[in-house]
Amino acid sequence: MSNTIYIGYYFKVQPLQPAVEILIAELGYAGFESFVETEEGVTAYIQKEDWKEDILEDIQILISDEFEISFTFEEIEQTNWNAEWEKNFNPIVVDEVCAVRAPFHESFNTQYDIVIEPKMSFGTGHHETTHMMIQHILKNDFKDKSVLDMGCGTGVLAILAELKGAKPIDAIDYDNWCYLNSLENVERNNCKHITVIEGDASVLGENKYDIIIANINRNILMQDMGTYISCLNKNGMLFLSGFYAEDIPMIQSECEKHLLKFAEKLQRNNWVSLKFLN
Repeated sequence: MSNTIYIGYYFKVQPLQPAVEILIAELGYAGFESFVETEEGVTAYIQKEDWKEDILEDIQILISDEFEISFTFEEIEQTNWNAEWEKNFNPIVVDEVCAVRAPFHESFNTQYDIVIEPKMSFGTGHHETTHMMIQHILKNDFKDKSVLDMGCGTGVLAILAELKGAKPIDAIDYDNWCYLNSLENVERNNCKHITVIEGDASVLGENKYDIIIANINRNILMQDMGTYISCLNKNGMLFLSGFYAEDIPMIQSECEKHLLKFAEKLQRNNWVSLKFLN
């Protein structure tokens, strides 16, 4: 296992909105990769290798007169993630249909009940992008479709795809911690049709899929879009998230360059998720 170390920032924010939304957006651009909203503000995480002392220098909201924001930060080693997530991880229910919870939460009476061990992998369902991707999966037909979950994080989207009848499913993440956590969560949810792979778009080769889910940051989406689309079957569906409303023209232009047709947009706060058809 790689010894990834994260830096955790604990922000106290007054008043909470819209400050928390703005703060998360600015931190996302600065390289922070995971967020948990709290009663007092937001906790944000960044890999130590991506961190620098002046990481907050361009976070404009911190110097705004409209909000009062204070913070502390600390290094968090992987061994501490269980305690960290148990402290911060509340279960969620998406559209009254799909629950995402930890093993220490009571079960929900929902059609889909996904249990995720609360370790530091992106994709607990709390972040707007994961929430919207869950909504897309719930609304669309996945029965007997081959699926790629690119940048799978905890594996939550791949797990839901299987619960919706998809098979076979490839779940891919370049982060070793996410890869290991996805393996655990796939087993925990008794999934039989998911193959978890450690790597990036270069491992796709000539694989073909009916549906591709990619919840990754904008730059990687733009870099690898051609690869994803070359792996998408005719009449296939591509679901994208991990970027902001202002990034839509760039993403849409890249997809249309490859002859995909825009089909639907979901938006939560300033985060968006798009559906395209091949």
